[in-house]
Amino acid sequence: MEREAEERNIPIVGPAVATLLATLAQSIGARRVFEMGSAIGYSTAFFARAVGPEGNVYYTDGSPDNAREAHGHLSRMGLLDRVEILTGEAVSLLDATSGLFDVIFIDIDKDGYPRALEAAASRVRQGGFLLADNVLWSGRVVDEGVRDAATEGILAFNRALFARSDFTSVIVPLRDGVAIARKTS
Repeated sequence: MEREAEERNIPIVGPAVATLLATLAQSIGARRVFEMGSAIGYSTAFFARAVGPEGNVYYTDGSPDNAREAHGHLSRMGLLDRVEILTGEAVSLLDATSGLFDVIFIDIDKDGYPRALEAAASRVRQGGFLLADNVLWSGRVVDEGVRDAATEGILAFNRALFARSDFTSVIVPLRDGVAIARKTS
């Protein structure tokens, strides 16, 4: 999957971030994970291993082609039985899925991060994690000269996340920045 992503310029979190995500999920005994943006299923595979055979990971992507590809990868890895593949807009798919989650991971179009946070925050169980990739956005979040929609979305997300009293949050400067927010109340 890594080679394919590199050859076709498909964005994936990479092995270091994926290992961090899986470790965080395992650290709280996560059994329900919702991914907002899953591409070809790279991070999905790490989460699926982390939740174990009794767990469930909700894969989401707007592209039916990505979903078919992810289905194939996850099937070959023997992980498909713990993954539900959903195609469409991630926030709408989250809204249509019932219950709380141990982990919600945000990795959609960056201008959509504030809306994703608003939808996801109340859906994380107490003690669970809200995670997001690309929150340093290659340093653009600190470059006053860069104010495109994606950068503004990440900035608004970061500000809103850290303003929430129901989460304890930190940004880990791994790869392109990972937000880790633990639900406290």
